[in-house]
Amino acid sequence: MAFRIQTVILGPETDQYAGDGQGTTDIRGIATAARKCEELGFDGLTAPEAGHDPFLPLVVAAEHTRRIELGTNVAIAFPRSPMVTAQLAWDLQHLSGGRFQLGLGTQVKGHVERRYASDWTGSPGPRLREYLLCVKAMFEVFQNGGKPDFVGEHYRFTLMNPFFNPGPIEHPDIPIHLAAVNPYMARLAGELGDGLRLHPIATFRYAREVVLPAIEEGAKKAGRHPSEIDLIGAPFLAIAHDEEGVRAAKQALKQHIAFYASTRTYHAVLEFHGWEGVGQELHRLSRAGGWKEMPNQISDEMLDEWAIIGTRDELVTRIRERCSGLFSTVLLDLAPELRRDEDWLKETIATLQRP
Repeated sequence: MAFRIQTVILGPETDQYAGDGQGTTDIRGIATAARKCEELGFDGLTAPEAGHDPFLPLVVAAEHTRRIELGTNVAIAFPRSPMVTAQLAWDLQHLSGGRFQLGLGTQVKGHVERRYASDWTGSPGPRLREYLLCVKAMFEVFQNGGKPDFVGEHYRFTLMNPFFNPGPIEHPDIPIHLAAVNPYMARLAGELGDGLRLHPIATFRYAREVVLPAIEEGAKKAGRHPSEIDLIGAPFLAIAHDEEGVRAAKQALKQHIAFYASTRTYHAVLEFHGWEGVGQELHRLSRAGGWKEMPNQISDEMLDEWAIIGTRDELVTRIRERCSGLFSTVLLDLAPELRRDEDWLKETIATLQRP
């Protein structure tokens, strides 16, 4: 099976997951990283919202690339009004020549209210559904004019005049990808989205048995075929040059997984596998600041459910074994020492892109 292959720039490293802060970059570094992603043959690059804004780096990337797709992975919707998001997406789509993909997620109530200092006005699924419809209504007015008349429970868009309208662009159809783990969001992606960015906390079995059926249900509701939805997987990777490196990569990956598995919103995945007690203990440790103790809760058997594990020479085979028939796009977030071997990385990308 041929995959589309994406990657991430400015993604968090192990120290950040362990509570030790994060590194910094500059415009030149973003430009260099974006050009390199394109030269290596990636189909797309993404920027996360993990302490920094996810849109700004893509402006730099748009200037310094010509082919590669650019996406937020993901922008948190609710702290931004639909108009703020629509304008950012519209401008990035125009500046990149039609290469932008708007990735949106909801985050959780505690972070939206207490970290973003924003409002949580209701159940995230129905609110995000309305948010999407409002953004799409804005895109329509940007491109074709007319009087807006969107009125929902959470959002109203009923005013636009020519002074504030950014006007039509050459590529007005902006793909919208939703971050999802739970069934409601997967159904919403199938109904209204162009793609689903599956959080890596979803194991391969959970993705096949829970997420795929939900996408199909949403697509059916909208009269669409599930194949129209780009299912983007970002599997956890424990990949290294040799077996000793793999052992170290597995330990680092347990830190990453423990961070996400401490979030109660994702506990549906743990419950699916019968790991409820682990999720509760991870949540307790996270609230106590026990970031470095949390990886001890993740067993090797659990890691096998979540991750692609092996030496770098096994990576292509392992991806095909676990992702074929599931993901149409695979995001590779490789360790720095692997990214430095550009000949190997370029060949790996090309091989995965071939049927």
